[in-house]
Amino acid sequence: MQILRVLPIVAFHLYFAFFTITSAQDSHLGSARVVFQTNYGDIEFGFFPKVAPKTVDHIFKLVRLGCYNTNHFFRVDKGFVAQVADVVGGRLAPMNEEQKMEAEKTVVGEFSDVKHVRGILSMGRLVLSTLHAYDDPDSAQSSFSMLLGDAPHLDGKYAIFGKVTKGDDTLKKLEELPTRREGIFVMPTERITILSSYYYDTNLESCEEDRSTLKQRLAASFVEIERQRMKCFP
Repeated sequence: MQILRVLPIVAFHLYFAFFTITSAQDSHLGSARVVFQTNYGDIEFGFFPKVAPKTVDHIFKLVRLGCYNTNHFFRVDKGFVAQVADVVGGRLAPMNEEQKMEAEKTVVGEFSDVKHVRGILSMGRLVLSTLHAYDDPDSAQSSFSMLLGDAPHLDGKYAIFGKVTKGDDTLKKLEELPTRREGIFVMPTERITILSSYYYDTNLESCEEDRSTLKQRLAASFVEIERQRMKCFP
C-alpha cells in the first residue's frame, strides 16, 4: 500500500517538472516559425530571440535564403540528437554566392541557463572528421541538433536558440531508422533529406483572424445601415 501511495506522488512531481520546463521554454519563444519538409514528414520549430539573438538572426537568414533546402540530417542518435548537416557540403543543390557567404560565417557561442531537453535546438560546432569535433565554442556555422532526449551534460556548453513546436511524430520516425556508427557519430543508413523549407509569423496569423473578424463586423454593420436606410427612406 505504501508503494501505491508513493507512485502518484512521483508521477505528480515528474509532470510538474515537465510542465515547469515547458512553460519556461515557451516564455522564450518568438513569433517566427520555420518548417522543414523532409522525406519522413514535417518538423516545425521556433526561435528564442532573447536567449541567443545572434544565433537566431544567422539561422533565420539561412532559412530565408533557402540554404537548408536539399540539405540533410547526417546524424540520428536515438534518445540523444538528430543533427542537421552544415549546408556547405550537406546540400545536394549548388549554392549561390549570397548563400555561401552567409553559410560560411561563424557565430559566437551564446550560452544560457536554458536546459537541453527533448525538442530543444542546439548549435553544433565545426567537425574536423567523423573522429573529431572541433572544440571551439565559437565555431558554429549552420549545423544544429534537435534534442531527442535530455542531455544535461551539454548545458552551458552549446548554444540553445529554439525548440521544436510541431513534428515530434516525425522525430520519432527518424529515431526508428537503421543507423551505423562512424567514429563519434551515429548516422542513418538512408539519407534524411530536407526537401524544402518555409517560414511564417504567428503574429501575422493573429492579424489575419482579426482582419476576418473586422470584415464580418463591417459586413454586419453595412447590412444594419442598409436596413435602417430602407426603413427610414423607403
